[in-house]
Amino acid sequence: MKIALPSNGTHVDGHFGHCEFFTILTLDDAQNIVARETVTPPPGCGCKSNIVSTLVEKGVSVMLAGNMGQGAVNLLEANHIQVVRGCSGPIDDVVAQWLAGKIQDQQIVCDHVDCGHHESPDAN
Repeated sequence: MKIALPSNGTHVDGHFGHCEFFTILTLDDAQNIVARETVTPPPGCGCKSNIVSTLVEKGVSVMLAGNMGQGAVNLLEANHIQVVRGCSGPIDDVVAQWLAGKIQDQQIVCDHVDCGHHESPDAN
């Protein structure tokens, strides 16, 4: 199984579409991490880039993320990548908690107004 996490250093980034890079972890059948790689996303918002197709090509089946817009959720799910939102903290801790069943999808969807990544259309 391969798990991807939007990352900023060694922590899960709070927003899928604006992360520094994606950490992709390969787990064996015993759920041990056997490989780790990073993928730098193209510039721009994640749902409007080719990052989802890149993750699919790499065999990712789970996305553990802090938050993301509905466009990204739709693209990931349409490509058979399970989305788990509401994750935060060090990458290895988040993966361990998810594997232990302690993290469930919080169904948090960013509207790009409150997350600070895009200005509100009403902003002066």
